[in-house]
Amino acid sequence: MRVDANIAKFVGMDAFFSDLIEPFFRLTAAVIVGALLGLNRDLYRKPAGLRLCALVSLGACLTTLIASETPLGHTDPAAASRVMQGIVGGVGFLGAGVILHEGRENRVRNLITAATIWMSAALGIACGVGAWRIAVLGAIVGLFVLTVGLYLDRMLFGRLGAEDQPAEK
Repeated sequence: MRVDANIAKFVGMDAFFSDLIEPFFRLTAAVIVGALLGLNRDLYRKPAGLRLCALVSLGACLTTLIASETPLGHTDPAAASRVMQGIVGGVGFLGAGVILHEGRENRVRNLITAATIWMSAALGIACGVGAWRIAVLGAIVGLFVLTVGLYLDRMLFGRLGAEDQPAEK
C-alpha cells in the first residue's frame, strides 16, 4: 500500500469516495435509460429526444436521491413519496408542452412523445430508489412498446382502412 493511500484512509477519503459510488451508478443508470427512450424519439424526429429524456430521467433520479438522503439523520419515509408525486405532476406539464393541436380538425400530435417524457421520469425515479430490476424491465418494455407498437399501429390502421393514419413516419 502506498503512503498517499494510507493518508487518504487516515483522513476518511475512502469512506467519502465509497459513499459516492452508489449515487453515481444510480444517476448514470437514470441517464442511460432516459437516453434510450429519447433516442427512439430522435430517430422519429420528434420534438423531445435523447437529451431531454436523459435530463428528465436524471432530474427525477436526483430529486428522489435528495429526498432519500436527509442531512441531519432524520428519516421521513413519506418524503420520497411526496417527491415522486411532485415529479409526476411537474413532468406532466413538460409533456403537455410538446402536445400540439394541428389544422382545422384540431388533430392532436406528439402524445407518444409526451408519454415518453413521463416514462423517462418514472425510470429516473426507479433508478433513484435503486429499483434496478424495475428500471431495466421498464426500459425494455418501454422500448418494445415504442418500436413494435408503431409497427402494430401501422398494420392495424392499414387493415381497418382508417382515415386517420398514425403521425409517426
